[in-house]
Amino acid sequence: MAFGSFSKDFAENTFTSIENRFITKYLPEASGDAVRVYLFGLYLCGGKEDLDAQSAAKLLHIPYPSFLEIYDFWEECGLVQVLSRDPLYVEYLPVSAAVGKPKPLRPEKYADFNRALFKLLQRSGKDLRPYEQQRILEFLENNPMELQAFLLVVEYYVKKQGAKLTVAHILNAANKLVREHKYTYEQVEAEYADYRAGEQELSHILQLLGIRRRLTDADYERYAEWLAEVDKGTVFACAEALKKGSLETLGQLISELRQKNIRTEAEARAYLKEREVLASAVFKVAQKLGVKVQNPRPYIEEYAAKWLRRGYDEESLSLVAALGLRLSYGFPELDALLDQLYAAGIVGIPDVKAYCEARAKQFKLLQSIQTVCGVVKKSEATLDMLASWRSWGFSEEMIMEAAKKSANASAPIPYMNKLLTEWKRAAIFSPSEIPSDGLPGKIKSEIALAADERAVREQFYTARREAAVKKADRAKAAALRDEEFAKAEQTIRRGERELAKAELYAPERAATLREALQQARASRAAALHRLGLGEEDLLPDYTCKKCSDTGFLPDGHICDCYPG
Repeated sequence: MAFGSFSKDFAENTFTSIENRFITKYLPEASGDAVRVYLFGLYLCGGKEDLDAQSAAKLLHIPYPSFLEIYDFWEECGLVQVLSRDPLYVEYLPVSAAVGKPKPLRPEKYADFNRALFKLLQRSGKDLRPYEQQRILEFLENNPMELQAFLLVVEYYVKKQGAKLTVAHILNAANKLVREHKYTYEQVEAEYADYRAGEQELSHILQLLGIRRRLTDADYERYAEWLAEVDKGTVFACAEALKKGSLETLGQLISELRQKNIRTEAEARAYLKEREVLASAVFKVAQKLGVKVQNPRPYIEEYAAKWLRRGYDEESLSLVAALGLRLSYGFPELDALLDQLYAAGIVGIPDVKAYCEARAKQFKLLQSIQTVCGVVKKSEATLDMLASWRSWGFSEEMIMEAAKKSANASAPIPYMNKLLTEWKRAAIFSPSEIPSDGLPGKIKSEIALAADERAVREQFYTARREAAVKKADRAKAAALRDEEFAKAEQTIRRGERELAKAELYAPERAATLREALQQARASRAAALHRLGLGEEDLLPDYTCKKCSDTGFLPDGHICDCYPG
C-alpha cells in the first residue's frame, strides 16, 4: 500500500481518460444508456468510488438486468471482459485492441421489420430500449435467419412469457435455432409446431404430478430426452404411478426403467404394478420399524424384492417388523432375521404368527426378569436363550427363581443360564427342590461361573471371527486361481513397493508408477467383476461391525453384541 493518497477534493479534480478510438468507432453505434454505463464503469476503474454493480445501476437509473445486458453488448464489441456475473466483475480492455464493432445498420432495411416487432412486443407490454433493438438488429446482420422467421420466434415468446418477456429470451431461442441450422419461416414454424403438439401432453403430466405452473423450454427439452429413450405411454404411466412429485423424480423413475431396458408402455405398466406392491411393502415395514423412507427404490432392490420372492407378503412382513421394532431393528437387522426364518421354513402366515406369538411370550417373560435383574439387553440371542430354558422343561416360575438369584450378578442372563444348566443336571425342576442356599451340591461359585462365562464368550467371538475369515480366504483363493487376477495382484504389490521408494528417492518416476498401478488396479477390478466377486468379498465380513467380532470396542469397552 502506498504511503500517501489523494484528498477527496483532489480526486474530484482529476480526469478519466477516454480513447479517441472509442469516440470515433463505438460511440456513434451505441445507445445513450450503453455509453453512460461504459463511461461510469471506466470512471470507477480509476478507484474514484467503491460501488458494486447493483449500486451503480441504481445510481444511473438503469434496471439491473438491462445493466447486465449492456455489458454483454460491450463484451461483444471487445471493449470489456465479464469475469463474473454474480457478483458482476468486469475487466476493461484497451480500445485499440478491440476487434469487435457494431456493424453499421441501414434503418430503411429494417423499417417494416421494426414496425412488426414493436407491434408484437406491445402485446406483452414490452418496450425496447435502443441497445436492445441494436442487439436484435446485430443478430439479424450476423446470422442468416429470415426476418419473418425471427418474428415468429418473438410471437411464440410473447405468448409464452407474457409480461416476463426479455430480449435475452428471444435471442437465446434464436441462437439455438441458428445452431440447429433452422433459418427459414417454415423450419421455425415446424419447430414450434412440435412444441405446441407437446404442450398439451406436458401440461397433463404436470397435472398428474400435482404441479401448477407455466411450461418452460427446459420442460420441453426434458420431455424430448425422455421420448428419445422410452415411448410416450411409458412417460404417462410413470407420472400416474408417482401421483405427486416433481419432474426430477419423474425423470429418476424413467431412468430406472431405462436401466432395466423397459421402453414400452406395456412393459412399464407391468413393472410399475409390481413396483407399487414392493414399494407398499417397503413403506409398511418402514412404518412398523419407525424408519423414514423417501425413495423406496434402494429398499426394493436390496430387501423387498427378495422377501416377496421368498413368499412373504405385507401381513407377514408387518408382523415380523412389529417384532423388529421391539428389538430396535432397522432394515438390515430385519433382513437378517427374515433370512433365519426362511432357513427355518417359517414363511406362511400361520407359521409367522406362531413365531411372533412365541416371541411375544418371551418378551413378556423378559420384562418380568428385568423387574428383578434390572436392565437386560433385548436381542434375538436373549430370546433364544429363554426359549431354550423352556424347552429344557423349566416353568416360568423356575426361571424367575433363577432371576432372583442372579439379580446381583454382573451379567444376569449368562449367570441364569449357568444356574439353570446346573439345576437341569441335578434334575431340579420345582422351587421346592432348590436347596435353602440355592446351590445344589456341585454347582459352581459365581467366580467360577464368571470364569466359565469368559471362556464361553471368547469361544463365541472366536467362532464368529474364524467363520468370517475363512469365508474371505475362500473367496481370495478362488480369485487367485484366475490368471488375470493373480497377475494384477502381484503387479499391485510390487508397484506399491516401487512407488513408495520412488516417492523418497526418485520422484521423477512417481507419475509413471502411479499410472501403471492404476491400470493394474483396474485389471484386478475387472477380473473380480468377471468372477462375480467384489472387493468386500476378499475381506472378512464380521457379524458385528462395531467390534469386528472381538467383543471389545476400539475404546476398550465391552461391545453390546454379546447376548445377555
